[in-house]
Amino acid sequence: MVVPELRPWRAARAHVVRLADAVRPRLVRAAAAVRPRVTRLVGAGEPQVARVTRPKTWQYTAGAATAGLALAAGVVTAAGPWDSSGQRTAERDRAVALGHAGGTDHGGAPGTPARPRPAPSAGPVLTGLGGVSTVKSAPDGKALTKALEPLLKDPVLGPRPAVSVLDVTTGRRLYGARSGTAFTPASTTKIATAVAALSAMGADHRLTTRAALEPDTKEVVLVGGGDPTLTAREKADGAASLRTLAAETAAALAERGVREVTLSYDTTRYAGSPKHPIGNNPNLALVTPLMADEGRTDDSTSGPVTRVKDPAEDAARQFRDLLTSHGIKTTAPGPSKATTRAETLAAVSSPPLSALVERMLTNSDNDIAEALARQTAIATGERADFAGAGRAIATQLRALGLPLKGVAFKDGSGLDRADRLTPDLLTALLAKAADPSHPALRPALTGLPVAGFTGTLSARYTDGASGVIRAKTGTLSGVHTLAGTLVDHDGRLLAFAVMATDTDPLAAAATQQALDKIATTLAACGCR
Repeated sequence: MVVPELRPWRAARAHVVRLADAVRPRLVRAAAAVRPRVTRLVGAGEPQVARVTRPKTWQYTAGAATAGLALAAGVVTAAGPWDSSGQRTAERDRAVALGHAGGTDHGGAPGTPARPRPAPSAGPVLTGLGGVSTVKSAPDGKALTKALEPLLKDPVLGPRPAVSVLDVTTGRRLYGARSGTAFTPASTTKIATAVAALSAMGADHRLTTRAALEPDTKEVVLVGGGDPTLTAREKADGAASLRTLAAETAAALAERGVREVTLSYDTTRYAGSPKHPIGNNPNLALVTPLMADEGRTDDSTSGPVTRVKDPAEDAARQFRDLLTSHGIKTTAPGPSKATTRAETLAAVSSPPLSALVERMLTNSDNDIAEALARQTAIATGERADFAGAGRAIATQLRALGLPLKGVAFKDGSGLDRADRLTPDLLTALLAKAADPSHPALRPALTGLPVAGFTGTLSARYTDGASGVIRAKTGTLSGVHTLAGTLVDHDGRLLAFAVMATDTDPLAAAATQQALDKIATTLAACGCR
C-alpha cells in the first residue's frame, strides 16, 4: 500500500480559513485595546525624539500578545486539521497543567524587578498528523532492528511479541517481527471499528432518537436510533438530550390537545442478543439502540461501572418522568414497534460520527464501539447483531484494500478474546486514515489518546515521549497491545503496532512499561 504525498495547502486550506475566522475577532479586540496607548506614546515621544527611554512593561506585553497570536496561527496551520471535539484546546490546557516551559511572563515577584520568566505552553502534541514529512528519508530498517530487537527480548512481553513499523508517507513497512501473524488485539480493535464506521457512513453522519405518535391509538413510541451518547442529565455538553426530546414531545402533544398517552419504546433497530459474549460486565451495557448515559448507575462518563439491568426500559422510564413534569400523563412504558404510519413528534440527534469516533478512541469507550459496529452493519445491509457487525467491519476494510489475512472480528470493542488482528493491519489502518484521498477517516487519528495529555495515555510517557505519541491501548488479562502514530527524532511520521500475548497477568504494569519503552525508543530514534 502506498500513501500518496499530501499537498499541504490543499489539505490545510479549510482549516486555515476556520482559524482566520476564529482569530480575527481577537486580533481586532487586541488592536482596539492597544491603539490608545500607542497613540499616547507617539504623541508623548514626538518632542523627545533624541531621548532614549527603557520600554515599559505594557510594551512588552502588547508585543508579546501580538507575536503570540501570530505564532498560534502558524502553529495551528502547521498542525493540520483542528479536531472536531476541540481536543487540541484540551491538550494545550493539559500542557499548562504539566508545567511545560515556553513563552514569557513579564510579571514580577513582589519586591523584585520585573523580569521575563518561563510560562507554560503546549508541547509538540500540536504537530505530527500532517501525514507526510519534509524529512527526505525514513528510518533505516537495519537501524530500527538494532534499536528494537533488544527490547523485544524482554520476558515481560511474553514468548511472541509482534511489531510493525510503517512509514506513513510512503506506506512502506520499515520493520516487522511476526507482523503478519494475527493475535488477540483487545481494545486496539476500536481502530478498525472507527475506520469501518467512518468509511461506511461518513464523518458527518448522526444518530437520531425520536418520539412518534401512532395516529389511531394515541400511543407515543420512543424509537431508539442507536445513539450511545444520548443523555438524560441536565447538562448535555453537546450530546443529544432526552430532556429536550421530552420537552419538545410534550409541546407537540399539547398543540394537538393530547394530555394523556400510552407510552412504549422501540428497540427493533438492532437484532440478536444484546448481551456481549463476555456476559454481564461493568465495561459494557447491554447493546441496545436505546439507552441514556450508557445505562450507568452513577455520574461517570467513561470507565467500568455497574450498569442498569435494562438500558432501554430505563431510558423509557426517565422519558416518562420527563413527560410527566411537562404535564403529559403516561402509562408505564413497555416494548413495542413504531408503525410506518407513526408521526414523528420530536427528534434529537447525536454529535457527528467524527466526534463519536474520537470519544470512543480517547476514552476506549466500549458502548460507543459496539454501537458503531452495529451501525456499520445497518449501513452495509448486514444483520445488526454481533456476527453481522463483524462481517460489516471486514467488508469495509477489504474495500479499502487493507490486509485481512488471518483477521477475525467478533465484536467492535475488542472485549471478545476471539478477535484476531495483525500488527500489519493496525499500521495499515493508521496509514489509511492519514491518506488525503480518504479525509473522512481522519478522526481515527485525531481521536487517539495523546501521550501525557489525553484519555488512556494521560498518565503515561510523562518522562519520555509526551506529546509526540498518539496511540490506542489494548489490555486484557495476559494481553497487551499498543498501536498509533509518532514523530521520530528527525520529524518523520510513523505508524506502529506492538502486540504481546500470553503475558504474565501479575506483571501487567511491567508489560505496559515495556510497550511504552518501545514506542519511546522509536520516537527518540533517528535510526539512519
